[in-house]
Amino acid sequence: MTVFRCQDNCAERGYMFAGLEFGAECYCGHKIQAANASESECNMQCKGEKNNLCGGANRLSIYRLELSQESARRYGSAIFKGCFHKPDNVTMALPFSAVIQNMSVDKCVDMCTEREKTLAVLAGDRCHCGFPTPLFPLHDLEEEDLCLYRCQGEEFESCGNDEYFVVYQTQVQDNRCMDRHFLPTRSKQLFALSSFPGAGNTWARHLIELATGFYTGSYYFDGSLYNKGFKGERDHWRSGRTICIKTHESGRKEIEAFDAGILMIRNPYKALMAEFNRKYGGHIGFASQAHWKGKEWPEFVKNYAPWWASHTLDWLQYGRRVHVVHFEELKRDLFAQLKGMVQFLGLEVSEERLLCVEGQKDGNFKRSGLRKLEYDPYTAEMRAHIDELIRTVDAALKKKHMSGVPEEYRPR
Repeated sequence: MTVFRCQDNCAERGYMFAGLEFGAECYCGHKIQAANASESECNMQCKGEKNNLCGGANRLSIYRLELSQESARRYGSAIFKGCFHKPDNVTMALPFSAVIQNMSVDKCVDMCTEREKTLAVLAGDRCHCGFPTPLFPLHDLEEEDLCLYRCQGEEFESCGNDEYFVVYQTQVQDNRCMDRHFLPTRSKQLFALSSFPGAGNTWARHLIELATGFYTGSYYFDGSLYNKGFKGERDHWRSGRTICIKTHESGRKEIEAFDAGILMIRNPYKALMAEFNRKYGGHIGFASQAHWKGKEWPEFVKNYAPWWASHTLDWLQYGRRVHVVHFEELKRDLFAQLKGMVQFLGLEVSEERLLCVEGQKDGNFKRSGLRKLEYDPYTAEMRAHIDELIRTVDAALKKKHMSGVPEEYRPR
């Protein structure tokens, strides 16, 4: 147990507060219903982090959480997806529905969960259940004010109406994109999925596997990834049984070993911090404050920041066919970006699978949206150096007639 681990668990479940007790116990809640105690009574060190305190005997160290927007919009176990206009063919789009007396979000979510549907859709006193499909893809959000019609059973909840539906995602898993296999015949082409460490390669593998139904492989072997379901991890990268191969390599010989590659690029400020967290905290953990404030962080930036630039520059120079995907654009428009990746891999696109992926895009390898540091770890000198590297990569992309780095981290 660490303070951050407890905070992450509570934040991912949409709670407002995290509390630690007895050095190893974590509690989550929306309200504090206890009296203040002396800080000196929270005197037990965290079992997983000796420099921090995790409450005491019958005493809680309590933290108010800074939630990601998605986490903050939960309703119990369901996730609020938004307000949407009624689909043209409601019966086809949402095949199961029923009128519920004293309608509430809870009742509709429970009904759809029992029927093993991923969407609970409220339309006045009627509850619809179904899955995202091309008939109801959840891509065109409406203003929430259009759905502000009070539920009959709950004064402070919105239940939508005949024209504008309130949509929640239940905890039911959408199995339409969960089947994954090795390629039926060995591929004669080797596709790389290349990125600088911390740029979202594992997340992209998760998305590609769900979108295509085929396992991805790896230039390396990571037992923890294999145990999490990446079954192509154990195959030799040249086996031809996987749809693409994860790699962080950037030498000419290594790049020319592939026939084509998807090149993932991420904001270096975010990628460096993500890789530092992975290096010292695992795939979904976090580096400790001691690591951030010690000699490890400046040494890491000094060695890794130039690699962020050289990795992209080498792939642009030596890659035979390169499809660039910016991490930020993949997050912003997953459907279109992932569709382009599937097409580049030479596969037919299934919109049903892509819509299924959108509903479970995070997988098992996402850190919560909780901010981990109360300060900027980058010095002015670090920033000047990284900004220059960004300009170099931006220019190289444009020279290849590609769009440059996203505006959000392009230096002014």
